[in-house]
Amino acid sequence: MRQMHGGAEIKKNLKTIFSTALAVTVLDQLTKYLVMRSLDLNQVVEAVPGLFDLVYFKNPGAAFGIFNDGGVWRTVFLIATSLVSLVVIGVLLKQSKDALMTFGLSLIAGGAVGNLIDRARFGAVVDFLYFHIGEYYWPAFNVADSAITVGVALAIASYYFAGRKA
Repeated sequence: MRQMHGGAEIKKNLKTIFSTALAVTVLDQLTKYLVMRSLDLNQVVEAVPGLFDLVYFKNPGAAFGIFNDGGVWRTVFLIATSLVSLVVIGVLLKQSKDALMTFGLSLIAGGAVGNLIDRARFGAVVDFLYFHIGEYYWPAFNVADSAITVGVALAIASYYFAGRKA
């Protein structure tokens, strides 16, 4: 495999970053749009009995329902936190020389933008994937949340493998 230097490497990284983040953001917003058009707020549609439901929930807080209280200040705080996170991800992407790390951070960025759009538009994030086993439910989530989770796992794997190479 040929090693790229300088401008070609940066151009390839930017293409990966923007195409991945854009794909995640578009898929996230498209799926949320379809859910909002198809279901009523708080409606639950059993998709796979005892395992999976499609829902239309709005989560005003953060992951697992934390920060559910707080009104407009909660929304401002969560939007500001998202913007700061995107700046940090940008710095990490600029420093990244590993394809797996770049891809993982790009997934995180796309997911963060998808959820940021919801917060700016609705003051809450639209969730619609609802897994459970019988009566034990995992909190509802969306495409952006999935991309963030996979991106974090890939970034951790990249960091771990880079440490083992050294």
